[in-house]
This record gives sequence, structure tokens and C-alpha cells, in this order.
Amino acid sequence: MRVSASPCSAGVLRLLALIFAIVTTWMFIRSYMSFSMKTIRLPRWLASPTKEIQVKKYKCGLIKPCPANYFAFKICSGAANVVGPTMCFEDRMIMSPVKNNVGRGLNIALVNGTTGAVLGQKAFDMYSGDVMHLVKFLKEIPGGALVLVASYDDPGTKMNDESRKLFSDLGSSYAKQLGFRDSWVFIGAKDLRGKSPFEQFLKNSPDTNKYEGWPELLEMEGCMPPKPF
Repeated sequence: MRVSASPCSAGVLRLLALIFAIVTTWMFIRSYMSFSMKTIRLPRWLASPTKEIQVKKYKCGLIKPCPANYFAFKICSGAANVVGPTMCFEDRMIMSPVKNNVGRGLNIALVNGTTGAVLGQKAFDMYSGDVMHLVKFLKEIPGGALVLVASYDDPGTKMNDESRKLFSDLGSSYAKQLGFRDSWVFIGAKDLRGKSPFEQFLKNSPDTNKYEGWPELLEMEGCMPPKPF
């Protein structure tokens, strides 16, 4: 005996077949589109390069080059009692925490004012050290030498009248008032007539200090001709 499907069952089968066809077609189209997008994606070396703005640095990190026969320099005082000072002259780092040759107080480097050659450097503890070591050093500075100075932590507690005068004779405008935890950077020369144009000073003051017990660090940079004074 032959059994025929009822109209209702045939309709359900046709609906299921239609749904299956739609789902299959949708999955095929999705897979094809995904594959096509992957195949036409440009490799990185063909893509447009990302533009990077690079600032060229010159001697001692200056953003502009110095004129011919001029010396480039950059001096930074210490930051509170945490980060020591740095001194760069003609792209040579003379003193820095990395070189492990800086100390609390006054950090001083001597440079030949004609050739730019480094003559020596030394740190003087101006909180608990002997100021007469500093006085002796300043008195023995050779003629024609540039004197680079950067403070760290406390540059002034041990300063006396003799050491202040010696710095003033080097061209300093602020040595006479240098005190406890002040910030100071300076370039002078022996037997300078007049005042040095290369000096910055910040007084230790609770009202203006950037750090809790210290003013902010000072940064002085620029170019100077041989025998600038």
C-alpha cells in the first residue's frame, strides 16, 4: 500500500529546505568576503609609513647648533637632594651622577677657555666639609680657565667671606647671597672684569620652592666663543 505525504508535512519539509539553503548561502558569502579582505590587505612594508617627528639634537643636547668655533655647554643644578647635577661642555659630560663624580655642595669643573679641554673637576661638601679646601682650589685656578659651577642639595652653609669674594672675582653676581639649599649654576673666569652673563640663581624659600625644602633645579645652556670674557 502506498503512503503519500500530507500537504502539511510537505510544506514543513520545503520550509526547512529553504532555511537550510539560506543559512548555507549566508555562511558561504561570509567566508568568501572574509577571505577576500584578507587577501587584498597590504603587507606592512607596502603600507604608508607612520610619520615620526624627530628633533635633531646637537652638542650637549642643544636644539640649535653653535656657530663655528663656539663652545656648546649645558649645566643643570641638582634636584633637591635626590638627583645630582650635570655638566656638559662641547658634547663631553664632565660631571654627572652616572659618572659618579658629583657630591653635595658645590660641583666645579675647570675648562681651558681657548681649547675647550677639561682641566679638572671636584665636588666640595658645603654642609659639613671644610670650606678652606674650596678656598685653596679657587686660589689655584690657572689663568685663562673657565669655571663651571653647579649646586647640589646645600651649597651655602659653609661659605665664608673669602670664598664668596673669590667667586665674585670670577664674575658671580650671587655668590655673596648664596645660602642654605639655594640653587645656583654659574660660568666664570679668573680675573674677570665685570659680571658673567652665564649665571642663574634661585633662593630657597618655602613660598616658592618646587620641592618641599628646595627650589627647583636650574638649567643653563647655550654657546660661547673662546675666551668669552
